[in-house]
This record gives sequence, C-alpha cells and structure tokens, in this order.
Amino acid sequence: MDILLPLITNVVILFLMMIPGVILKKCRLAGDDFGKGLSNLVLYIAQPALFLHAYIAFEGSFASIWKNALGVFVLSVFAHTLFAVVAICLFRGAEDGRRRMLRFATVFSNSAFMGIPLVSAILGTEATIYASIYNITFNLFVWSLGVHFCTEGKEDGKEGKKISALLVRVLCHPVNIASAVGILILASGIGRHVPALLFSSLEMLKNLVAPLSMVVIGLRMASISLRGAFSDRYLYLFLSLRHIILPTLVLLSLWLFGLMGLSFGQTANTVVVLLAATPAATSATMFAERYGCDPVYISRTVMISTLLSVVSMPLLVLLLNLIL
Repeated sequence: MDILLPLITNVVILFLMMIPGVILKKCRLAGDDFGKGLSNLVLYIAQPALFLHAYIAFEGSFASIWKNALGVFVLSVFAHTLFAVVAICLFRGAEDGRRRMLRFATVFSNSAFMGIPLVSAILGTEATIYASIYNITFNLFVWSLGVHFCTEGKEDGKEGKKISALLVRVLCHPVNIASAVGILILASGIGRHVPALLFSSLEMLKNLVAPLSMVVIGLRMASISLRGAFSDRYLYLFLSLRHIILPTLVLLSLWLFGLMGLSFGQTANTVVVLLAATPAATSATMFAERYGCDPVYISRTVMISTLLSVVSMPLLVLLLNLIL
C-alpha cells in the first residue's frame, strides 16, 4: 500500500506531461521529425544515462542483488513468453495487418516510455536496475518475435531472416550497452570513484526521461482520431488481455512461485508486475508503419490503451499488495 498513492500521483503527473506534446502538435509547432528526434534523444541518450546513474548511485553491492536481478530476467522472459502464447492463439479472425499488430501490442508493453519513469520515480535506484534488466528482455523479444509478428514470414526485413541481425540489434542497443556497463561498474565497485561532474551530468540527463517520453506520446496522440474505434470487437478483447487478464496471470504466477520458495523480493516483483501492466508499446505504431500493418488502426488502439492505464495500473498494484 506504501507505493499506491505515489503511483497514482506519478501516473497523473505523467499524463499531464503529455499536454505540451498535444499543444505543440495541435498548434503546428512541431512536425513528425521533431517527435522522432525526441524519441531518439530519450532512447539513445536519456534512458542509458538513467540506467548508468542508477547503477552508480546504488549503495548496495552487486552480491546483494544479483539473485534478484537474475530473477527479474527469468520472470521477464516468462511474462513475454506467456503473453506471446496467448496472443498467437487469438485474433485469428481480424484483418491481416490488424491481427499482426494486435498480437504485437498484446505482448509488448510501454515499459520504456512509461514504465521506466514510473519505476524510477516511485521505487528508486534498485528498482531502476531491475527495470534495465526487464528491458533487455523486451529488446530481445521485440526484435525477434515482434518482427516476426509484423512480417509473418514475408521476405521483407532482414531482421526476420538472420539471427546475426537480431544479435547485433540487441547487443548494440544503447539501453542494453548501458545496462552491461552498469553491471560491470556495480560488480567492480568503481561506482564510488566516478567523478562528481560525470555523475551530475548523468543525473541531469536522466531527468529528461519522464517529461520527454510523455511529450513524445502526446505528440503522437494529438494526431489520432478515435472515430469508429469502439465499434471494433477486437479492441475489447485486446484491452482485457493487455490491462487485466495477462498482468493478473503474471501476478498470480509470482504468488505461486513464492509458495514454491522462488520469491525474488517485493521490489523485484513490483517492477515485473508494473512493467507488464503498462499500456501497449508506442513502438507498435512505428513497427506498423515500417511493415505496412495498418498504422492508423494500431495508433488508435495504443492511444486508448494509454488512457485506460491510468486506472488499470494502480488497480494491479493494489492487487499485488493484497496478494504478495
């Protein structure tokens, strides 16, 4: 219950941060390239800085958290696999492009743009380290299974055909590089020797993650129309899966694991549930545009999912506190 009020407060704050993005787009003060530039700044600079800062600022030792970190990795693989199995079995009657993107959005949450700022704000440095581990799994799945969903065996896109391309993308992703460097820093104990100027620079960069992430989401939401969206029967199935059924299954699985003596601590459990319960990934729109999978449709779906998360995420965390 200790994090419920901070979670609600920070979710509301994040939604308020979308407003500048909406204003910029509606007033024609920002084009598509502006949003893409902000996304690159967040993904390639601010988020890696956030993770590096967390590893350096963490006052404990690597020995004290490595089991929990490994547990988060295992749990994140389990969550993504569970979501994928369910998604593959459903949406068979939907149109081709919509079916592919509904499966994509069911599996992949907005753990990067929405989850990471929340975890950092309400749970602190240890939880941010766990979030970095969770996002390694996200990147691994999104550039393999995510591309497969979008292409379904089609010949376009080398990522769908070459394992080497997948490995390069995952290993060279700035967030994964930052996580690997952070683990080395924590394991070697050199974090305490990092110059104050560098640490302060990382701290200033990490503070960009939350506002810029939400401005990007606001920019995208401002150009989306909800006309006709609620007449789609698959929308309700997707929202039920993404916001209620699948996160609850993860939560119940953590409870069962705990009964079997496989608990990895409340902080790790909360991170996994919170990131799994975030709305559909905004990257779904970019993948849809790249592979020709009805980007207008999935943009509306992501928007509705994002709006619904202001209610669903606090409810899931409340349930977590009652069960675990």
